[in-house]
Amino acid sequence: MSAARLSRTAAAPPVRMVHLGLGNFFRAHQARYTAASPDAGEWGIAAFTGRSSALADALTAQQGRYTLVTRAADGDTCEVIDSVVAAHPGTDLDTWYDYLTRPEVRIVTLTVTEAAYLRGPDGGLDATRTDVRTDLAAMRSDPRAAVATVPARLAAGLSARRAAGAGPITVVSCDNLPDNGAVTARVVADLAGLLDPTLPGWVRDTVSFVTTMVDRITPATTEDDIRSVAEQTGLADAAPVVTEPYSEWVLSGEFPVGRPAWEAAGARFVTDVIPYERRKLWLLNGGHSLLAYAGSARGHDTVAQAVADPHCRRWLQQWWDEAARHLRLPDDEVTAYRTALLERWSNARIQHRLAQIAADGSLKLPVRILPVLRAERAAGRMPTGAVRALAAWIAHLRGTGAPVNDAAADAVLGAAGGRPAEATGRVLALLDADLATDDALLAELAGMVGKR
Repeated sequence: MSAARLSRTAAAPPVRMVHLGLGNFFRAHQARYTAASPDAGEWGIAAFTGRSSALADALTAQQGRYTLVTRAADGDTCEVIDSVVAAHPGTDLDTWYDYLTRPEVRIVTLTVTEAAYLRGPDGGLDATRTDVRTDLAAMRSDPRAAVATVPARLAAGLSARRAAGAGPITVVSCDNLPDNGAVTARVVADLAGLLDPTLPGWVRDTVSFVTTMVDRITPATTEDDIRSVAEQTGLADAAPVVTEPYSEWVLSGEFPVGRPAWEAAGARFVTDVIPYERRKLWLLNGGHSLLAYAGSARGHDTVAQAVADPHCRRWLQQWWDEAARHLRLPDDEVTAYRTALLERWSNARIQHRLAQIAADGSLKLPVRILPVLRAERAAGRMPTGAVRALAAWIAHLRGTGAPVNDAAADAVLGAAGGRPAEATGRVLALLDADLATDDALLAELAGMVGKR
């Protein structure tokens, strides 16, 4: 018997949220929190991919519904998520502008990766980039131009909202960036100011930017996952999502025109998200980066394989000891989080690929590893765990372990060649010019790179 096709059995909720970055993590996290909220029937989501239409087409054929598979060590739990009521390719800018000009659309959320914010060395928008200049020129000639970059899509969408008189809106970044709400506000304001000097003031007065910390391991979907869902549920789902049991969402900021009751689904609203953000960025994300480079160098393919390796686990604990010294949270809470991470990562049924985590190290290490490295050096200590993570990344750039996939590949690969002593200095200078003048650090780093 063939599996039944996913479709809606009741009317879809009205679109009141728009999401940019339609992918597995969003569907396992924000979309699931919305679906589990008691007022889910009032908060439908229209989601846009980055550019590709494949996932949007698959979800459109299923009226936005998909199966979320929570994969525990002892079995799967399947549930159908129906909070996504429309799915669009990121190139459908006409529909993007249409949604942003509707007063009933109250929230825009983002999961677009760290690289998509297009920040320059000062943390603001890198307006020298060709893609930014191209979008800016297009927006100046046509306010509803078919722009490609995330800052331009946001700035142009908000400009269209102002022109329509559609009122306030909240923008919620869910990417792994420190103070991601302020980051989003900055790049949008920078581009808005280049487009129209009156637009940043309107954005400041009318748009709320919320900061969040998000956490849920969500690997890529495989053909085996699609077959498994059909076998377990009897449903033909072309776009299921597999995720772990653990999920966390911490938010800080104002929602002037309302939001779903996410707290009833487990989200936490706090006045200061930074302590939770650092805990996650340093312990989870930093630990992931260490395992991605050092673990793949030892022949491992997944997080579960790497964390089962006694050498990798010892390196991980060493890194966590260094990072924990600089967290502003109670020691017992940090210890519990570390214990939970080991349990989560030991779940071999979650195939979280090290090669996926290894991408864009030039953007990830400055927020995941370098803050602890700086703090430890300022305290007069040589943080072996942090140095090892950095050395493993440089060795990765030099051909060890997972293949290189980095937004700054040309620069970092060029710097990483040659003798270890010179290579470490050049690569570190790209990340932090001040650290590159620390002779003791450079010697320790070069020594580790030379052993790989």
